[in-house]
Amino acid sequence: MMDMSPLWAYALDWANLLLRWAHVIVAIAWVGSSFYFVWLDNSLTPPADEQLKAKGVGGELWAVHGGGFYNPQKYLGAPKSLPANLHWFFWESYSTWLTGFALFTVLYLFNAGTFLIDKSVHAWTPGGAVLAALGFLAGFWLLYDLICRTLGQGKKGDQVVGACVFAIVVGAAWAACQLFAGRAAFLLVGAMMATAMSANVFFWIIPGQRKVVAAMKAGQPVDPIHGQRGKQRSVHNTYFVLPVLFAMLSNHYGWAYGHRHNWLVLVLIMLAGALIRQFFVARHKTQVAGKPAPWGWALAGVGLLMGVAVWLAPASSAARPESASAAPPNLTQVQSVVTQRCVVCHNAQLANKGVRLDTPDQITAHAQQIYQQAVVLKAMPMNNATGITDDERALLARWFHAGAGAP
Repeated sequence: MMDMSPLWAYALDWANLLLRWAHVIVAIAWVGSSFYFVWLDNSLTPPADEQLKAKGVGGELWAVHGGGFYNPQKYLGAPKSLPANLHWFFWESYSTWLTGFALFTVLYLFNAGTFLIDKSVHAWTPGGAVLAALGFLAGFWLLYDLICRTLGQGKKGDQVVGACVFAIVVGAAWAACQLFAGRAAFLLVGAMMATAMSANVFFWIIPGQRKVVAAMKAGQPVDPIHGQRGKQRSVHNTYFVLPVLFAMLSNHYGWAYGHRHNWLVLVLIMLAGALIRQFFVARHKTQVAGKPAPWGWALAGVGLLMGVAVWLAPASSAARPESASAAPPNLTQVQSVVTQRCVVCHNAQLANKGVRLDTPDQITAHAQQIYQQAVVLKAMPMNNATGITDDERALLARWFHAGAGAP
């Protein structure tokens, strides 16, 4: 583990807080606008007003919100003339990626030896782990972009792209879980997909829109290919959102990233998110057409989540015959485990997260946190850097269930 002074650790915690706060704020703005425009696109109806048709409006929507009425309209191609004020949606995307990468740098790249590397998974140098992590971000975008440009045309183009991208994500999830600590692997797979989402905006959606605007200002015909490409990448982004959000939140759940087949856990939960997102996208269209909701997509996603939950469920104490006969450990036995496995980060010199565990009284006072982090979530020790065993976790569980602290 990286040795740092309490003041330096405190400064990094502040950087973590502020970057995480900013990242969540701008991500809400980006995801919100993305979801809104996908819904809007799928909810537009052809205008009945002949004047709107003459202006080139292909679809419109009437909505009420915040005490007012709104009438957004979408033009077929481009309007005949540009308005004086044209709002561009791109800073939400750029800000999300920039704050996310900064947070990833502060937490994972800067502390690669602690957060990226689990020597029981793959023992390598921090420098090698950092380069490999950056390679995941760049490599996925390059492969995904190549697939979209070469295979994403025609009626079946999106299906082909979807199948290829799914295969790459599965491969990346497997590889990441063979190379990195579990929680870092989950986050890294989400980060590589999020990088592709922002790159779609930066390299395709916004440049295409700028070319349309430039052509209109020059009085030249607008090539519809720019709108088609932008729409394609925007639709891809909406299917990435729920899988990426799970990957970003997964570091709180050690039972997921710490599982023996953690790569498969990641793939299945991300797939469930994509299926649930498909339900909402399809639902937008069926609402306009007056057709029944496509509940099959939602049921498939929820069913998959339930299946994973059953698969990962821990064995009950009744199913472990040794638990009934094993005597509850005393505090001296618990302190022996905690001293070996936890005190390296929770001592008088480095009270990580404000928690000290170097005396019996402090162990007793933090019994709930010890049980929650080391037994239930299996999130601590971080990446199991100190090598806590399953038997030691079971000992902590018996101690907690027996009253947590009786000497």
